[in-house]
Amino acid sequence: MIVPLDWGLGHATRDIPLIYELLNAGCEVIIAAEGKHAALLQQEFPNITILPLPGYRIQYAQKGIFFGWKIIQQIPKIYKSVTFENNWLKKVVKEYKIDAVISDNRFGLYHPGIPTVFISHQLLIKTPFGGPIERLLQRINYRYINRYTACWVPDFQGENNLSGELAHPTNLPKNTAYLGCLSRFVEKENVEKKYDVLVLISGPEPQRTNFEQLVLAQIKDLPITALIVSGKPGEPFEHEISPGIQHINHLDAASLNDVMLASDLVISRTGYTTLMDLAKLDKKSVLVPTPGQSEQEYLGKYFMDKGYAYCLPQHRFNLPEALRLARTFKFRSYKNNGDMNAYKKIVRDFAESL
Repeated sequence: MIVPLDWGLGHATRDIPLIYELLNAGCEVIIAAEGKHAALLQQEFPNITILPLPGYRIQYAQKGIFFGWKIIQQIPKIYKSVTFENNWLKKVVKEYKIDAVISDNRFGLYHPGIPTVFISHQLLIKTPFGGPIERLLQRINYRYINRYTACWVPDFQGENNLSGELAHPTNLPKNTAYLGCLSRFVEKENVEKKYDVLVLISGPEPQRTNFEQLVLAQIKDLPITALIVSGKPGEPFEHEISPGIQHINHLDAASLNDVMLASDLVISRTGYTTLMDLAKLDKKSVLVPTPGQSEQEYLGKYFMDKGYAYCLPQHRFNLPEALRLARTFKFRSYKNNGDMNAYKKIVRDFAESL
């Protein structure tokens, strides 16, 4: 059974290549999810059973400055959800005869009787409050992670990694393995250019909508070809904003793969799954972190310092200016980071061990 965290769609989309690899290894896969995460995975895997499991249902602040405090206020609710999912798992393991669980950043899906895997790129959790709070959160994080049989980190182990200190702290959880770049996308040769710009709208509300409205207001009069993908599976729509500029709600993995390859530049959040997709396809990008989300702000700065992407905050986002700055930015290729398919051997070895 695979269970993604309900924090944006990234946890669900990065589990797609794992699911395919498990199916290729002969496993019967069950997914546990709800809402748009369940809708996305059902679209990718129409024949797989999806069990309804409530997510943590975190609420987010309208203004980025209050993001951290809003999360802290909901810690009791998160703890209650973790306790619920652990009790739920004990029942489901018996009912569905589950042999193993892969939890993508959900803390309560450990079990004493079967192998369980915890997936995370945030071994060190960034906060707006600095070092002491981050060290405390790391201890709590490890206390839960170490209840699992293994910890899988979607990143490269060496210096040319994608997450910096988030997934490369001094001390690691027990049984940690680095998966490499975990992306559902594949490279293709000789793809014809179709768009100057691809804009990927994603992340938690209300900031997802805030960013979408900002982009829509600024892009309509630009002399470019562009596609805006709103990241809202289950709510189909498609319309032309102006000649050459299209706006759609969602694309499946194969279609999104193709439009990314057919675009000169990608504009997106700094969600970690999106960053892995950009790395896999070696795409130039302009990154706009979700306001107040310390992890995304750290990753945006890290990618810009590395030369992987140009990054700017949402409150200073100006699309014409961003396009001008991207044209002169010296982008660094992701080609030398490491084996993009390292996860396949780890997943197959895990499947064979069951």
